[in-house]
Amino acid sequence: MAPMKLKFTKMHGAGNDFVVIDGVRQNVALAPSQWRRLADRHLGVGADQLLLVEPATEPGVDFVYRIFNADGGEVEQCGNGARCFVKFVRDQGLTEKRALRVRTRGGLIEPRLESDGRVTVDMGLPVFEPSQVPFDDRGLVPRAEGVDRVYPLALDDDFDAIRWISVLSMGNPHAVQRVDDVDAAPVAVEGPRIEHHRRFAQRVNAGFMQIESPQRIRLRVWERGVGETLACGSGACAAVVAGIRRGLLRSPVDVVTRGGELTIFWDGAAVLLTGPAETVFSGEIEIEDDR
Repeated sequence: MAPMKLKFTKMHGAGNDFVVIDGVRQNVALAPSQWRRLADRHLGVGADQLLLVEPATEPGVDFVYRIFNADGGEVEQCGNGARCFVKFVRDQGLTEKRALRVRTRGGLIEPRLESDGRVTVDMGLPVFEPSQVPFDDRGLVPRAEGVDRVYPLALDDDFDAIRWISVLSMGNPHAVQRVDDVDAAPVAVEGPRIEHHRRFAQRVNAGFMQIESPQRIRLRVWERGVGETLACGSGACAAVVAGIRRGLLRSPVDVVTRGGELTIFWDGAAVLLTGPAETVFSGEIEIEDDR
């Protein structure tokens, strides 16, 4: 069967890069292997995640927003991607609205374009109940820090390496630990061990947070199904929420990532994420039809 031609736009939010695809004006139904090919930095376009824009399927919602990791798996949420989503649908003439209601696998989000060109995303309510993250806390004795519960996570069977983590969901699972120096943090070594830890049934995003002041942190995130990215929007939200609950931070908080700076506001209700969204280039690629 002949390859299919697919139009795409390459974008990034604070260095977290995406292939964004219009599924409103073209038919898009790709297998996991095809998503992986698109994300491949040698054989495809290259991206941390791939974003698919689809028509709304319910009243009061503008679009459906689907997110695929570089490994081809579909996931629930991506804050940096949501900002690129807003810029994409406006630049492509799919909407003239500045504020949208968008259905994701993790729930409804409400992003809006600000007057300075940045995009703010209402990321919804964080979830702290371990079973809903999901996180298996059986047999663990957490310690209280502020109003948070910080759990001891053993990175090996001999319990020689214990990391104290905040566990929460921002529509996707996160484990956040505090480090003294984020540049020296063993993200590439410990990130995959935390991601695939048996206590996280759906794997987890591993955040490494250094606190510079009550309103400024530095952050690196090992993303589930991707590896370390230059920025992670939901990871930034999770880190700030965890820091506020521990009594270490106060809103709003600037989050410095390796790809740029994000601002997170949380007053105990929905989490608001503000940051940039940039278009890199647009093109068309031929994808082998695996169907």
